[in-house]
Formats: sequence, structure tokens, C-alpha cells
Amino acid sequence: MLQVKLIVTGDDFGYCPRRNQGIVDCFLAGAISNVSLLVNGSAAADAAKLARRHNIPIGLHANLSEGSPVCEVLKTNSSLLNQDGFFHGKMGFRTALSKGLLNMSEVKQELKAQVELFHELTGHLPPHMDGHQHVHVLPEVRQVFAEVLEEYGIKYTRVPIEPGLHNCDWIPPSLMDFYLGVEEDSFNTVDVFTKHGIRWPDIYIGLSTMGRNMSVSSIRSAIDSAILELTAKAPQGRTVTIELMVHPGYPSVPPVGGCGEGPDDFSQSWERLHELQTLIKPELQSHYKSRNIQLCSFKDL
Repeated sequence: MLQVKLIVTGDDFGYCPRRNQGIVDCFLAGAISNVSLLVNGSAAADAAKLARRHNIPIGLHANLSEGSPVCEVLKTNSSLLNQDGFFHGKMGFRTALSKGLLNMSEVKQELKAQVELFHELTGHLPPHMDGHQHVHVLPEVRQVFAEVLEEYGIKYTRVPIEPGLHNCDWIPPSLMDFYLGVEEDSFNTVDVFTKHGIRWPDIYIGLSTMGRNMSVSSIRSAIDSAILELTAKAPQGRTVTIELMVHPGYPSVPPVGGCGEGPDDFSQSWERLHELQTLIKPELQSHYKSRNIQLCSFKDL
């Protein structure tokens, strides 16, 4: 039977104490195997301590779109900030980038500052680094991101190209437009990351199974069909690697949480708890066993 290594990454670790607790509970239940830390999150220091205490494999969730920079010199008068002094936001960042308003040397400065702060909080460099709201695959940013990873010797990242995404008719059209934009940016990023010696798992899953769309059957079917598609293209005599991106947690309660501006709507919604409750279901764990799927972290690849 084909061996599958599955990295289940809990994103946004450090966002708020309730997110941290939910992610830890998920890890202790054997439902996630890896976390991605927002170093500018309001509970980042607490998250780093929890990771150390529970031996949770932890990487960096680089953030250029939500909250405040960690680089001191960029906290005022920077192209990365809007008129309120915060990052431009998920769509605002993309608009500013398309208009040529972002200074790439400031992007690099902030990414390096986040790697350094991660090192300070955890005592080690991140084994993997991805982008909050997928900013790391955007034009221009992808080049700077790759340079930073290469400079620090960070080997792994995430490339969000999800098999079967186009067939997911349950995703609302506005969200699907965003996802297809992320997919296109990701295809255009592959060569850049390859050139810099950066690696990522064979399969990425997480857009079609996010929030309310997560269920045992949606995860099961996404994994099974992605493996089928991959092995049909190129028969695998080796292990198949998958990253499943998830966002479990207990809903944030304002004003606590966020990255400087308070928690957003998604973090306050029932969808975080729904993900947590789905991921810890015994039938999901049984499915992994029956398919010879072994949960692991980037360090284990």
C-alpha cells in the first residue's frame, strides 16, 4: 500500500489565547501535527511557550496583510501601512501591490524581522514558512519571500494549488474568484521557489475544506481524490506528502485577539470551533489508519 505522510497545519497560532488553546487541544488529540505562528499576533509569546511545553512542531506564518509590522522602522511611514497605520488588509494589500505602491525592500525588511522574532520567541529558526492569506505567492513578493527563505536556510513552504478546486460547487462565487487568483499566483510561483531550492509537499488541501465546508467526508474525499490524481499522472514508488491547512480554535472574543486591530469576523465565528470538532472526530483518525496515512510535521519529510 502507498505510504502517505500528512502534515495537518493549524494556521494562525498566536492570534489570541482562545485560538492557542483550541490548537493545543487539537494537537493533544492527535488531530493536527504542525502549527504556523503569527509572530505579530497578540498571543504570539504565549503560543511559543505552549509549543515548547507540548513539543508542537512550529513554523512561521509570515504576515504582511493583517495588523501591525514587527519591524520597528516600518511601524510609521511605510508603504506597507494604510492611513490608519496598519497593514492594508487581505484585498487592500493586493490592490496596493497591483498599483505598484509597495516597496519590496520594505517587504523584505519585514519578512526578515518576522523570522528574527520567531527565532527570539522559539529559540530556533522556522523549519517551514508560509504566508498569511497566501501573500507569499503574489507577484514580486514571491521573489523576495524566496530570497529570505534561502538566506535563512528555511527549506519548506506552502504552494496552495489544490487538486479538484474547480469542481467545488459549494464554494460561493466571490470566494472562488479569490481562490482561483491564489491558484494562478501559485502556478507562477513554482519556478521561483524551485530556483531557490525551496520545497513543498506533493499535494496541498485546505481551500475546499475550510470553515463551514469542513467535514470528515470533505477531508476524506479531498485526500483520496488528490492521491488518485497524483498517482495517475506519475505512479509513485515512494511516499506521497500532503499538507492539509486548517484553522481550528475557540472563537475569539473581542477586544482580545488579532494582530493589532482586534479579531476579525472569521476568528469570532463558529467556524473555528466547527473545524476543531471535525478534526478530532475518531472516524477521521480511523480513515488515516485505513489508508496508511501517517501524520507528521515538515521536520519529518
